[in-house]
Amino acid sequence: MANLPREVFSFFHGLRVRWAEVDPQGIVFNGNYLTYADVAITEYFRSLEVAYPADLLKDGGDFFAVKTLLEYLAPARFDDLLEIGVRVSRLGGASMAFELGIWRGGEQLTSGEVVYVHADADNRKSLRLPDWLRERVRGFERCAPAGC
Repeated sequence: MANLPREVFSFFHGLRVRWAEVDPQGIVFNGNYLTYADVAITEYFRSLEVAYPADLLKDGGDFFAVKTLLEYLAPARFDDLLEIGVRVSRLGGASMAFELGIWRGGEQLTSGEVVYVHADADNRKSLRLPDWLRERVRGFERCAPAGC
């Protein structure tokens, strides 16, 4: 995974590191970065005017995480103000890949990827991503008609 420049992200969510998120070394415990990613992806959906999960559930679908990858470049510490960049890097038939970057000021601390599969909420069999969601993502990310 390459470290992406801030300029490739159209969406950022700010977050301040809380005391409970740091470990005895005084740095953010590694598992908390996935929580940060989840919060930022939820806010990304909100910026698209997608009420997650309610809008997906209307069609009987939901998202399930199938892959997460984080690369730690530098540590975040208590009270740091972080900016989390989120973008959709790929829209598949039933999947959606997000690229992430976490910065403190101009320093990139983390890069990552989260892949969701859209599936039936009850039996978890994959479902094609809804067209309305594809259109919103493509419009926001300014994707080519063939996809992100």
